[in-house]
Amino acid sequence: MKTGERISLADLARSSGAGLGRFDPGAVQQALGGFATARISSDASPTVNDISECLFFSPGDGRIWLQDQRMVLLHTEALGSLRREMVDSLGLERVRGLFTRAGYVSGARDATLVRRQWPDAEPPAAAVAGTRLHALEGMVKVEVVDAAFDPERGSYEGEFLWHHSSEDDEHIAAYGIGGSPACWMQVGYATGYVSTLFGRLIVFREVECRSMGAAHCRVIGKSADLWDDVEEDMRYLNARDFVDTAAYDRAPPQAARPASPEPHPSDAMVGASSAFNAACHHLSRVARTTATVLFTGESGVGKEKFAQMLHRISPRKSAPFVAVNCAAIPETLIETELFGVERGAYTGASQSRPGRFERASGGTLFLDEIGTLSFVAQGKLLRALQEGEVERVGGSRAVKVDVRVVAATNEDLREAVRAGRFREDLFFRLNVFPIHLPPLRDRRDDIPLLMNHFLQHYRHKHQGQAKGFTQAAVRALLGYDFPGNIRELQNLVERAVILAEDTDLIDTHHLFMGGEVQKQGFLTLDVHGAPGRLMAQGGAIPPLSSPAQPLSHLPRDAEPTPPAPAPSLAGGGRAIHLALDQAERELLKDALARCGGNYSAAARLLKISRAKLAYRARKHQL
Repeated sequence: MKTGERISLADLARSSGAGLGRFDPGAVQQALGGFATARISSDASPTVNDISECLFFSPGDGRIWLQDQRMVLLHTEALGSLRREMVDSLGLERVRGLFTRAGYVSGARDATLVRRQWPDAEPPAAAVAGTRLHALEGMVKVEVVDAAFDPERGSYEGEFLWHHSSEDDEHIAAYGIGGSPACWMQVGYATGYVSTLFGRLIVFREVECRSMGAAHCRVIGKSADLWDDVEEDMRYLNARDFVDTAAYDRAPPQAARPASPEPHPSDAMVGASSAFNAACHHLSRVARTTATVLFTGESGVGKEKFAQMLHRISPRKSAPFVAVNCAAIPETLIETELFGVERGAYTGASQSRPGRFERASGGTLFLDEIGTLSFVAQGKLLRALQEGEVERVGGSRAVKVDVRVVAATNEDLREAVRAGRFREDLFFRLNVFPIHLPPLRDRRDDIPLLMNHFLQHYRHKHQGQAKGFTQAAVRALLGYDFPGNIRELQNLVERAVILAEDTDLIDTHHLFMGGEVQKQGFLTLDVHGAPGRLMAQGGAIPPLSSPAQPLSHLPRDAEPTPPAPAPSLAGGGRAIHLALDQAERELLKDALARCGGNYSAAARLLKISRAKLAYRARKHQL
């Protein structure tokens, strides 16, 4: 096999004549029938064959892919050995948290794959796809006892049996039968997958486990507000104690709410993604020191929140935390604001006043937007950092200060140094311990948690009764780029809570009404509406020339009802549909002819998945 050549598991099975196995229609219907959303056929996409099309092997260059996610084959004994050594070194509780968070990330990744590959899949089929992926990845065989997702109430409840758990095998081999469940990674996977799929926090708990002597593992999943003590579960999902869990707990009755104002949502740190956890670990490591910290990242990622938490978990927590937005202070006043002023130093200085350095003495001084300081101000700041003392404007003596300086910027300071806009010596003085906070689009695993957190907060603040998010809204938020990051998500949810009618679900028109541009749009069938009715999901309708987003998902005997075409388009929706249908057929036919009938090669040529190409080829009877 050539280096770089990829072959899917399905291709391998076809070439060898071996079958992958098929869904048993009765078993699938039994599994799917438990969902309260809809009854669907046993061959609803994604099927087991559809999923197998996403697994690729490239032995020539040593890589395995699950669609666009790189995978590895790992001996369970090696994983068990790693787990055993970690437990012996770190303790069972800490390792349980590490494996739960790793499983959460894996489940969130698989849910994202399913959403992207099969955007028109019905919720029950998409949920069951997670069980098939979990089995395909060699973790466990899942048996659905009962599962229900009620979009009207925004609630989920499910019960599952797990057979042949790989985690149990290794845990029992190392420690024997014990008194606590051991499928930590698998519980995290289920929580991450279903929470990402439905766009709200859904917590899974293992109530029976083979490592406790049971014949099989029994798992219960519920929406977070249906558990009485969800904070105990979130303790393993959160990397550090300072990560917020109160927002996940059951909301108290209206009469039981305290009269004190509820904390602002920015006061909570919420997340479980690997990027968020890495930042939390760095924060915890540096908090106990007096080192200068530089937070970098785009606007809206939570730099000030991290700075406040750094102060709160440091030995200086009882001293003042003083924040300065350098961009909001005029250049002529920055020295006065930072270092203070003596009486009579200039016209209008009627009394002496301490600066921010003196007010923060013993505590933490947070300098936001540090890159906007002028060269003069940078020089004076450098001297204060080096000498540990400041001199007030108009003063004649130096004042000693004991301040921990924490800075933040959304600008690349190294580039600013090269461009001559920032002093190199000051940069190195500030860059003692840099912590980069990733944009929200790079930590999408946290979006369902943040959605749930902001929804609970603004329901309380605005006395709203919105029950949750529609599947269209979940798709839109998970696919949105969030140029404003967490601050923008917070604003979108607050707006939606205000706009949504009482007891309604939040939909896309509640969220995106402020000129936001949704780039990842697609069309899908509205399974709860009239047969064949199209609805826009996640943004604008894609260009008519896009081969990857056809309208051929419609049944051939159904009359489509697309959105009104642009004025420049001639003819009705039926004519447009037929024209696109024929254009897609010709495009697929040409690609297959060029590739000699090889579906995988044709899919790569069209830049779509092989599963999508095969589905559309069957539709067009090619």
